[in-house]
This record gives sequence, structure tokens and C-alpha cells, in this order.
Amino acid sequence: MGMTGALDATKRQECLDRLREQTFDVLVVGGGVTGAGAALDAASRGLRVALVESRDLASGTSSRSSKLIHGGLRYLEQFDFKLVREALKERGLLVSRLAPHLVRPTTFLYPLRRKVVEQPYVAAGLTLYDALEGVRRPLPRHRNLSLKQARRLVPGLRTDVLTGGMIYCDAQVDDARFTLALARTAAAHGATVVTRAGVVAMRRDECGERIVGARVRDEKSGHEIDVAADSVVVCAGVWTDPVTRLPGAAEPSFTVRMSKGVHVLVPREAIAARTGVIIRTDKSVLFIIPWTADRWIIGTTDTDYDGDRAEPAATGEDVDYLLRHANSVLARPLTHDDVVGLFVGLRPLVAADASASTTKLSREHVVDVPIPGLATIAGGKFTTYRIMARDVIDAALEGYDVPGSVTDRLPLVGADGLPALHLSVGRIAEDYDVDADTVDHLIRRYGNLALEVLDLVRDDPSLGEPLIEPGPWLRAEIRYAVTHEGALHAEDIVSRRTRMLIESGELAERAAPLIARLMADVLGWDEERVEQEVERCRALVEVERRALAEARTAREDLAMA
Repeated sequence: MGMTGALDATKRQECLDRLREQTFDVLVVGGGVTGAGAALDAASRGLRVALVESRDLASGTSSRSSKLIHGGLRYLEQFDFKLVREALKERGLLVSRLAPHLVRPTTFLYPLRRKVVEQPYVAAGLTLYDALEGVRRPLPRHRNLSLKQARRLVPGLRTDVLTGGMIYCDAQVDDARFTLALARTAAAHGATVVTRAGVVAMRRDECGERIVGARVRDEKSGHEIDVAADSVVVCAGVWTDPVTRLPGAAEPSFTVRMSKGVHVLVPREAIAARTGVIIRTDKSVLFIIPWTADRWIIGTTDTDYDGDRAEPAATGEDVDYLLRHANSVLARPLTHDDVVGLFVGLRPLVAADASASTTKLSREHVVDVPIPGLATIAGGKFTTYRIMARDVIDAALEGYDVPGSVTDRLPLVGADGLPALHLSVGRIAEDYDVDADTVDHLIRRYGNLALEVLDLVRDDPSLGEPLIEPGPWLRAEIRYAVTHEGALHAEDIVSRRTRMLIESGELAERAAPLIARLMADVLGWDEERVEQEVERCRALVEVERRALAEARTAREDLAMA
């Protein structure tokens, strides 16, 4: 794979052959952030590792989060200081050392409505939030703002109910691309990563007392492969219960309870602000998050869910909830017509009490080894994926003489040399005969791997053309997604490699034919296959449109005093 961890879709059969022929120390089941992190943790300890994912990397919850790397300010009210401290430490590592090309500081304004009552309480919480990170901190401390200062940062704030604000710093991330970088880093350290390959059964030894691998179905061909492994690690998120109930498996001592998190996207011009905003609600908190140059993300909800894990749906009431609480601080109220996109993620919460509200269930993770050779993990937060990965690998390897985790000192692919790369934008633009904005765009998405994308442009200048207007993507990024990022379908690109689907369904639909043809050049698709890929993208766009239309049907009053 090389030290950049290229996941080359044209060499997928070689990876399938390795699954069939080798015996692995660890087989990871699940290609979300925890599974990719577990594969990296194990591979970087010098172990033979394989990761299998039944769909695409980050195709579940890990591409549908709130896109935040944060300490969990609201968990302070639950006195969950351990979780907050742990998350803040991980946030600092990601921003400064492990993934500065993908995780970036973002400020949030906390609007104050009753200054005399709220200011001391909120200030105490933010002071504790700052203190829990420790003395050596990469992000600035919080500041108190007057109403005038708050309005300068967020001109769109209501003045009739607001008396001031507090500004503090967290971080944000493109969750799908981050998960991809984790998987690529694992591959760079020798892991075999195979997508569209799902586990259909666990394999036991002759005595039936130990798990010794799994039976994996190649979803592309339908063929099944027996994979031999000393330990199987299940990192399946909301799919944990179905996976641990497969033939030959053993159920852990916990079950996973799903909590639905709905997010909507609105145009930048709908909210006059130069910073993100956090709003206290009766149940939790709500974020208004800067996403792209022309989109805000507003989220999230936290409600019980027991429906389709693959395609969770939002309701009109979910959207009403988000807009009402956003409107509680906005001078120009948002309406359903402002909603240009939405996505729904499912949190895999560990269920301890069937009657507990999901907002009260712990976000800390739980690891269980129900039978030798099988370790299962659930719960946790995106921010603490590295701790979760370390803990589940430690549990799987207990009793073995192996080194400890080193991932706290292991930058992800693309992270090295970032400061110098930013200073070299002009030279790089001249060297590759592209404009500086293009180089900036690529560095923000790929870090130092941007040079690999630009090498494709140098070899074939036509790949330097825009994929679609308006949009920042180059045609080279589609080729790169196949040869370096393991994209097997056009939907992988519109949904996760570019995030086009959640940002603009119209752009995704228009770009799909060119994406499919660019992929066909590499993967050898015929015209029939190209049309199938295009139709699949159109179907996804139509699903998004219907979901948006249905979510706009509620007729509650969106004003909230």
C-alpha cells in the first residue's frame, strides 16, 4: 500500500486474496471511526490486521455526526468530568498533532438571555471546561462578551431577549474524510482494508470455546471467504446487536440503544454570523455550525429510535424542534423554506436501563469479551474514538505479549509538514500550473496528500478541470478517490468523498454522470454499468428530496420567545 496508505479499488481482489490466505492477529468488523481507529491501533503495534466493512467506510454514523470534535460541554451538567477531560485531551491531540489538516478550531457564541442569572453559571462551566484541558492547551480560553460585542460577531442575534454572550473554542471535522484518513493510516502500517465485505458468521475452534475468525461475504461477487484470526473485534456501532447475534457469535453483556440525531442545512445568508452558536434547550444543547462557505449545519436532536439502521428518517417535528430553538436567538426567523438539506445520524448508546431517556444514557464506551477471541465495543463519542480503539484492542489482546498503543504519537496520513505546506501554496501553484485557490482547497481536504492529487493533474491536464460548476472539486479528485481512497461506486463519492449529497442534491445529480464516467476509465465499466451507477446516485438524491419534503410538512409555530 505504501506509507500514504493508498486504498486502490483496482487492487481489491488482492486484498480479498489476503483475507483468504493469511492468518491475522486481529480482524476488525466495522469501518466506522472506531473500527478504522482499532485497525490503526492494532497495525501500529506491529500486528497483522484486517478490517472488513459491509458497505463503505464511514457509511453509517461516522458520516452523519455533527462534524464536531469537542469535549461535550453539556456533560458537565451530568458531572461526567472524566468523559469531558478525556474528550478535551483528545481534541487537543487532534488539533495540534494527529490531524491538524482535518480538525480545525471553531469558535462558538453562547448567547446570554438573563445575564445576572446566567453569566456566573455559564462562566463557571466554561472555566471548568477550560481547566479540564490542562495548562498546555492549543485552543484559546473562553471570553465574556457584552451585547454589543456579541452582536458584532453575530449581527443576526435578537436584541429583545439577549443581554450578552460568552465565546469559546471547540473544533470541527469532515467526519467521513477523517474516518477515511484513519483507514488509510492503518493501511500504511500494513492493515488489509476491504469494503463491501460483510461478516455473515463467526468461526469457532473445534471445541466451540473460542472465536478463531469469521466467514465474510464479498458483496460484489456473492462469494464467501473464511478469514482466520486470533481475535475478532466488533466495532459495528448501531449494528452491534445484529452482528453479535450472527451464527457462531456470542452476545456481550450490554445492548445498544439507538438515539436519533437530526441535522438540517441552511444557506449562509440565512443567518448573519461570523461564528458558530450554541443554544441551551430544555433537553440538551443545539449548535449552529459553520460548514462550508455557503452552508450552516443546525443540530441536533436526541430521541429514541428503533427503525431502519441504514437509512434513518427525520420527521417534520424533528425539523420544527431545530428551527424553533435556533429562532429563539435569531432576529430573522428560519422557516422550512430555508432548509436546503438534512441528514440523520444514530448514536450507539449503551443501554443499561430500558426505561432511561437516551439523553441520560452515558456516552462513555463499554468493552466486553463474552467469549475468548471476541471483543465488542459500543457507546462513546466521535471525539474519543482513539481511546475506544485502544481499549478494545487492549481487551482483545489481553494475555498476549504485545506492545502498548502508540496512536497518541502517530499523525494521520496527510498531517506531516502542514505549516510548511501552507507557506508553499504559491510555489506549488506555479509548479503544477494551477491557481492558488485550488491548492488551498486540496490542502484543506488532503493535507500533504494534495500533492498526490496534483500529480494526477500533471500527468493528465484534463483532470485539472472543475468537476462541476459551481463547486470546488476537481476531476482529479474522482480519479484519486478510486485509486487512493477505495471508492467502488459513484455513491461513495457523492455521499462521502465529496459530501456533495448533503450540501446540494442538485449538484450531486448533475455531477453523477461525469463521476461515473471518470470512474469507468479506471475500473473498466461498460456503458450499462455507468448508467446503473448514475441511476443509483439519482435515486439517492430523490430519497433526500422526499425526506426534505416530508420533513417540511409539520405546521407548528416556529417562533420561540
